[in-house]
This record gives sequence, structure tokens and C-alpha cells, in this order.
Amino acid sequence: MIRRWSPDGLAAPIGQYSHLASVPPDHELVFISGQVGALEDGTLAGPDAESQTRQAFANIATLLDSLGAGPAHLVKLLTMVSAREHLAGSRAAREKIFAAWYPEGDWPAHSLMVVDSLAAPELTVEIEGVAAVPRR
Repeated sequence: MIRRWSPDGLAAPIGQYSHLASVPPDHELVFISGQVGALEDGTLAGPDAESQTRQAFANIATLLDSLGAGPAHLVKLLTMVSAREHLAGSRAAREKIFAAWYPEGDWPAHSLMVVDSLAAPELTVEIEGVAAVPRR
């Protein structure tokens, strides 16, 4: 089982993440490329960070499902937001999603970066991840 924790001797995490995550030897690491708020047809789920974050997480869920895995298999996430004004919408979406995915608060390791821009000007959020999937 994936282990996630925040040891003593450090400040508590300032958000929904764990300081550490470890992967058992019978699991394989799978790296998830950055996902944006694009629907299957390539259009954006919306112009705002909240809708794009929801869709990026939905895309991650689809990718995990293709591996026979789910959110519990995520070890590490990296969220990139294209400007500070998009932080509130992105956090609001993540809080709702994490409440469903991690009701016990067993969150993966997670980093957040505010960047100058993403691959296209209309993108507000990109999320990449690392999952630990049981070996088949």
C-alpha cells in the first residue's frame, strides 16, 4: 500500500498534501504528463481556472482508470497555474475533488507553481502526476 505522511519536526502542510509518500516494491511508477482543462474533443471545459482544474483532474482520473488504478494510487502531483489570479479557482476545484477522492485526508505529495504562462494563452492550469500502480 502507498504510504503518505507528514513527520514530526516540520511545520504542518499549508494545504492538501502530505510531505512524504513512499511506494511499495510490488508497484510500478507511472508518470502522468501535464493535463489541462481540455475535453475529449479538444475544446476547453471553460475559460476559468475552476472549470479547467476540474477537467484536468477528470483527465487524470481517466488516465488512472486506463491503468486499472484510481486516485488512491497517486503519489505526487504538480499543479502549475498561469497567474496568481487563477489560484482561488484552482484551489476551490481541488478542494471539492480531494474531498471526494481523499475523504480521510490521505493526500498525495503535491507542489504548486505560479508560472508566467502555459503551452497556450487560454490555459490557466496544468496538472501532472506520478502514480504507483500494482505490477501485473
